[in-house]
Amino acid sequence: MTVSPTHGTYESHEAYEKLLALLDEHGAAYRVIEHAPEGATEAVSALRGHAPAQAAKCIIAMVKIGKKEKRFALVVVPGDKRIDLAAVKALYGGTYVSFASPEIAEELAGSPSGTILPFAFDERLDLFVDPGLLVHEEFYFNAARLDRSLALSTKDYRSLTEPRVERVSTD
Repeated sequence: MTVSPTHGTYESHEAYEKLLALLDEHGAAYRVIEHAPEGATEAVSALRGHAPAQAAKCIIAMVKIGKKEKRFALVVVPGDKRIDLAAVKALYGGTYVSFASPEIAEELAGSPSGTILPFAFDERLDLFVDPGLLVHEEFYFNAARLDRSLALSTKDYRSLTEPRVERVSTD
């Protein structure tokens, strides 16, 4: 997927359209929720009318393995938790971990920060999902846009993405 960033904003909704096409193709159960533009988990959860624990917080981490190898992880945790960077580093046996820069995260995600999908459409991303998010029948996330969210069946999400389920959150 090629996305053309223009000073941190995206000219198209390519990732949003790609997501809906994928979900429709596989008959996934989802609802589109339109709301005021918002990227912060607590605030957008209130707009959507659910507890933050039912929201997917999606962040891209960069892990160095030795001096020459670098890997990127799309880490998805419940909205009321934080990413446990040390746990992500340990999963790779890494020597260093940090959040990816906003520019790299947006390039890999194909959408602006605050709208990163819990789907790894870029082959350079490894997908890790915290089991705490998967206990809900459905969960919510910004759908590559600040003004649109999805409520997606957790069962359908797991079937489509086959994520690596690991404890990657902390309070």
